[in-house]
Amino acid sequence: MDESGDSGRPQPGAGGTAPGTDPDNGKPKRPAEPGGGLLMGRPFGVPVYVAPSWFVVAALITWVFGGQLDRVLPELGAARYLVALFFAIAFYASVLVHELAHTVAALHYKLPVRRIQLQFFGGVSEIEKESETPGREFVLAFVGPLLSLVLGGVFYGAMQFVEPGTVPGVLLAGLMISNLIVAAFNLLPGLPLDGGRMLRAVVWKITGKPMSGTIAAAWVGRGLAVVVLVGLPLLTHTGALGGSAQDIGGVETVMDALLAAILAAIIWTGAGNSLRMARLREHLPDLRARTLTRRAVPVESATPLSEALRRANEAGARALVVVDGQGNPKGVVREAAIVGVPEHRRPWVAVSGLAQDLTDGMRVPAELAGEALLDRLKATPATEYLVVEETGQIYGVLSTADVERAFVKAMARPEA
Repeated sequence: MDESGDSGRPQPGAGGTAPGTDPDNGKPKRPAEPGGGLLMGRPFGVPVYVAPSWFVVAALITWVFGGQLDRVLPELGAARYLVALFFAIAFYASVLVHELAHTVAALHYKLPVRRIQLQFFGGVSEIEKESETPGREFVLAFVGPLLSLVLGGVFYGAMQFVEPGTVPGVLLAGLMISNLIVAAFNLLPGLPLDGGRMLRAVVWKITGKPMSGTIAAAWVGRGLAVVVLVGLPLLTHTGALGGSAQDIGGVETVMDALLAAILAAIIWTGAGNSLRMARLREHLPDLRARTLTRRAVPVESATPLSEALRRANEAGARALVVVDGQGNPKGVVREAAIVGVPEHRRPWVAVSGLAQDLTDGMRVPAELAGEALLDRLKATPATEYLVVEETGQIYGVLSTADVERAFVKAMARPEA
């Protein structure tokens, strides 16, 4: 199953330490590359990972397909499981092509792709930004099922050149059918499926509101989850999927119900996540550096902490910036470090020992807001940032804890 779409924006860290910083000294670490399993390569510069759950699915496919091969090609013996394993790998290679179609389209529209992950029930292309227009959203979603349909046609064409009932014939037939199923399933009009994103684009185009499209496609997706949960076991039990009621045993019935429950849970959860991510994007403009910044007092490095705090209290400020003799900012005093100094020791502790040295990435323009602000914080993880005016004048200090609180508050607002 494909769940291509936004992975969401990074959230600033809660509490006193931001993600990617050393909790002992608050120094920023180098941002870690996104993981998610075994790295298989970087087509088009995008890392492709195989999640641990894929190996479970590959083993299950090998077992099931191997059993089918025993009925079709009994002469293979135990070698049928090697053929079945090859089918599992080839099938997921087809899924990778499906995901690469999304990736190429996203890169064409200059949308960053964080990674591709092959996992349980399919793959995910983690596209970090939303399409700017409903037309692009529709194309971005449609190219995946389109490639799966094309692959189904390619495998069908290749079948014409091999003998049916042979290993190549069975493999090609299986790959043709599986790609057609992937395409048909992903065209169902509910999030998080590609068809849901296409429905979202259509509603977006009609209403002019991306959020309206997301709400409509997400609720259709939840309806699909219920249909899968109830309908898939019924279809199998009645023989509508190729079996007969007499052939269905207790184990098969339990497996069908479990498969339906897993698929339904994935679709339901994906639809809910799509709603949450849409709400996030809708409220991102509310996150403004200027409104979230704490007023700061400049102090020289040798100033005792108690004196610096006294000046801050008199000025009604909530942050300290270490400056040199000319008033140029050199560091930001970390709030977590201040809390860690007992009150009776504060007259003997200089602010320089509690400050985090400023880097270029820790200087944030006061006018930054929304996605641009979060991208800036993500690029240079820290607990506090110096906020400056266009002239370079100190405006104040931005704490990741304050950004986190504003983020949670925005996300908690009820929808109109």
